[in-house]
Amino acid sequence: MSVHKYGKNNATNRIVILISGNGTNLQSIIDARNAGKFNAEIVAVISNRANVFGLERAKLAGIPAITLDHTHFNNRDEFDLTLAKTVEKFNPTLILLSGFMSILSNIFLSRFHRNVINIHPSLLPKYKGLKTHQRALEAGDSFAGATVHFVNENLDDGPCILQAKVRIRPDESPESLAERVLKMEHIIFPLAVQWFCDKRIALKNGIAIFDGIPLPKMGQQFKKTSQIHDGRFGP
Repeated sequence: MSVHKYGKNNATNRIVILISGNGTNLQSIIDARNAGKFNAEIVAVISNRANVFGLERAKLAGIPAITLDHTHFNNRDEFDLTLAKTVEKFNPTLILLSGFMSILSNIFLSRFHRNVINIHPSLLPKYKGLKTHQRALEAGDSFAGATVHFVNENLDDGPCILQAKVRIRPDESPESLAERVLKMEHIIFPLAVQWFCDKRIALKNGIAIFDGIPLPKMGQQFKKTSQIHDGRFGP
């Protein structure tokens, strides 16, 4: 785990990351930023659950770590409004959902609708929601994977940016598949952030755009490890 602490710099991008748990994808973003993979400052990490380890990861990296416990609010709208006001204080250019276990309503998204990105452990549009690996195995799929996508008000439904596949093995369990998919998440999530910071991806009129061209329904397909280093994509 990186314990490098960084302060404010000349970064033009300001990232707020929303979490609900352990924060391994959060750590992949922190590590990529510390390695200079993208020009951004992570200005806050906000959890909707108290005492999760992701908050400790943020503190170790010198990032403001905030708990906004959703169980302390009367309803979803009240929570989303408070969350939006909290996020707005940090003036973010990008909001990342990193294992954030809450569906954001338009109360929140209307303020940030083109700048919110999520990572989901399935090859969307397949298996929205939970137990994605078990469902892929039960369906007899040959491949599973992860998807980075823009966020809208529906569950795991926004335009896809980037996907990575793993072949399902004959002896696969949900746990072993989850572990293998998570490794791909740690690659493609920082890469998508790099693209955003480099202004290579954007959301325009509900369509994901990459280098000025609309992306296909399932987004770019990650294929080569070598592409990590320069952000390129090939056939």
